[in-house]
Amino acid sequence: EGYIYKGNRIINWCPVCQTSISDAEVEHEEQAGHFWHMKYEIVGEPGRFVTFATTRPETMLGDTAVAVNPKDTRYQDIIGKTVMLPFVNREIPVVADEYVDMEFGTGVVKITPAHDPNDFEVGKRHNLPVINILNDDATINANGGEFEGMDRYEARKLIVQKMDEMGLLVKIEDHTHNVGTHDRCKTTVEPMVKPQWFVAMEELAKPAIEAIKTGELQFVPKNYDKTYLHWLENIRDWCISRQLWWGHRIPAYYCEKCGETVVCKSEDAPTVCPKCGCNHMKQDEDTLDTWFSSALWPFSTLGWPNNTEELDYFYPTDVLVTGYDIIFFWVIRMVFSGYAHTGKSPFHTVLIHGLVRDSQGRKMSKSLGNGIDPLEIIDNYGADALRLTLITGNAPGNDMRFYNERVENSRNFANKVWNASRFIMMNLADNEVTKPADADLATEDKWIISKVNSLAKDVTENMDKYELGIAVQKVYDFIWDEFCDWYIEIVKPRMYSEEYTASKKAALWTAKFALTNALKMLHPFMPFITEEIFCTLQSEEETIMLSAWPVFDEAMNFPVEEAKVERAKDVVRGMRQLRTDMDVPPSKKAAIHIVADAADVRATFDEITPIFKTLAGATEVFIQSDKAGISDDAVSAVIPDATLFVPLEDLVDFEKEKERLTKEKEKLEKELARSRGMLSNEKFMSKAPEAKVAEEREKLAKYEAMMAQVEARLASMR
Repeated sequence: EGYIYKGNRIINWCPVCQTSISDAEVEHEEQAGHFWHMKYEIVGEPGRFVTFATTRPETMLGDTAVAVNPKDTRYQDIIGKTVMLPFVNREIPVVADEYVDMEFGTGVVKITPAHDPNDFEVGKRHNLPVINILNDDATINANGGEFEGMDRYEARKLIVQKMDEMGLLVKIEDHTHNVGTHDRCKTTVEPMVKPQWFVAMEELAKPAIEAIKTGELQFVPKNYDKTYLHWLENIRDWCISRQLWWGHRIPAYYCEKCGETVVCKSEDAPTVCPKCGCNHMKQDEDTLDTWFSSALWPFSTLGWPNNTEELDYFYPTDVLVTGYDIIFFWVIRMVFSGYAHTGKSPFHTVLIHGLVRDSQGRKMSKSLGNGIDPLEIIDNYGADALRLTLITGNAPGNDMRFYNERVENSRNFANKVWNASRFIMMNLADNEVTKPADADLATEDKWIISKVNSLAKDVTENMDKYELGIAVQKVYDFIWDEFCDWYIEIVKPRMYSEEYTASKKAALWTAKFALTNALKMLHPFMPFITEEIFCTLQSEEETIMLSAWPVFDEAMNFPVEEAKVERAKDVVRGMRQLRTDMDVPPSKKAAIHIVADAADVRATFDEITPIFKTLAGATEVFIQSDKAGISDDAVSAVIPDATLFVPLEDLVDFEKEKERLTKEKEKLEKELARSRGMLSNEKFMSKAPEAKVAEEREKLAKYEAMMAQVEARLASMR
């Protein structure tokens, strides 16, 4: 179709790998360098010069012109004249071209078409000769005269030295500029004109651009639309030939007699030259850019170019999940290749994820030695733990830092899921559980059913928006907090009942129902442990992968029961906080008084007392409208719509607690005196490192806060 052609064009050349590379394989990084201001003498006008600035003096050996802006009044009279190029004694013209920025440098630019992409375009406009001065290893070739055989950087130093000796070096300025390096070997890339195979991109890019503008293709996050469009709208023809051993051979053959080029349309190599009849045909030694082959992947794997059933069924695909670092290399090329060969985009959505960096935020690399071996992580923590770590708290397109502690936390979560599941399965034992009547469901049963029902809605909505990190975090929070830490603890007394009562049956069914649905929602993120538990938990379905995804059901929405259990949790949290404040162990039981003004609030607390009584460690629970009967020494905690009171004598042994607090106070007084003494010592303050002084100030603040707590506790016991 004429899109692929062989031409002498400027390409990116890696002198170390000795291969051409595409624009996408060039990384640009800022490097400290110099601006060398030099001058060429105008031919026929002794003593008159034009001054230019360059960051690559060695390329002057390949100059074929100097250029000025046609609007620049400073140089109007020299346009069309020639200047003498030192060392190679070549006369080169002064040309006028709007490419030159009058405000930058001297307003004069040396033009080296063979070694600069912009100069190459200027050269084409003015029919300038193209003189390559570099060998493939970046040494100077025969066109470099006396510098032949020298490394490019050695030649640079010597050229600057000789220009100075000839009085042609005007000045040297420090200059920071972008330098292109090969993304693989980090070698500075040389722009070079070479005969290579190219793909003409202007027409191929159009449908790929239109796909984004019409919404046929979208990126998540959307800001990558701009990245994609910027690259396509400024695209140059793609150099697809590589001078590498490994890769798809370019299917082009050359007649060794007449030089005719034959491109194959099948796997059969041509044996006879169609032009001269010679039977000596030699295949092109170059290989295709690996990304050219990879761009065909979405449809070539399905039997293309044949119209197979697989191609018809699976193409186009739906969502591509990939990193932002290969949008240029792969994504864009898959899109325009898809349109070129099938008329369709290979996917409707590109979900972009970030890079996994080390704990310091550095990109993982061999040179830094900061990479991780996934197999080693899996051996230590499990595949599910690694998967959960990589997705939790990770927004599309954002990089994440990798810590072993995060994988440990994920492993702990897997253990939590496993142990909770074992507990439920042990209690299920041989008991057959069927869905109970609504009347048999306790408040806490309806609460957890409602919660897992809402979870299905939240998780599905976030999955649909590709917010996978938020989706899995919601499942994580539900299982760890609401299911394990609350529901299972609340229903343990019912499950432990020796009689198979309706209440026990309801608790078992509800626990199994909630766990099963939570496992289904966790499965995309932790497939192995969820599959194992699911298949053990029930026998109705063969695998969790073929089970129905949970969907929100309005009939399972119980907002009243949710509110009641939240009140119960408020009581338990309040009681736990009091225990923490008073340094009382959970094993110490006490009476609880709940004072609430509103009658309906008191009625609710009375109804949910069985839920919180055990978890709060209460011997008795009193629901009342005022503080009547509550001792003056009772400690309190404010909870929504009520106040929680606990008689202090029920929690602590007054004499022992006073003795303990007094000793603690004496200890703190010594620490306070020591710390204040150090901070008032001029010698310490003047000679100690700032970090040490700051550390001591933090200690003082901590001791003062602890002393205030101890004194308040002692005052409450008087």
